[in-house]
Amino acid sequence: MSNNFVEYIERKWIKKNHFPLFNSGDTITVFFEVKEGEKIRIQSFKGLVIKKKGKGLTKTFTVRKMSGNIGIERIFILNQPSIQKIEVNKRGKVRRSKIYYLRFLKGKKARVKS
Repeated sequence: MSNNFVEYIERKWIKKNHFPLFNSGDTITVFFEVKEGEKIRIQSFKGLVIKKKGKGLTKTFTVRKMSGNIGIERIFILNQPSIQKIEVNKRGKVRRSKIYYLRFLKGKKARVKS
């Protein structure tokens, strides 16, 4: 009974975003709003999806990008109102759902098959 009630409330509050389907190993670009003082601008974050987690309102995904030799990871909530759009740039083929091992690889070894 309580599980159905939670699902009902989640369905009521989920914003109907029509984002493309993506999985771990895909290269995506996330466009989201950033508020700086009075200004609101759209910033992009392009990287590799490391993991997807959760369901309903709490669904999250982690994107990792390399900036120079430094890896930057950012966790996004899929139903976050600040996310404007998500573009899938390249589909990747991986055997794991959470590809944490990419954190320790460098150069050509850190590539994902298409």
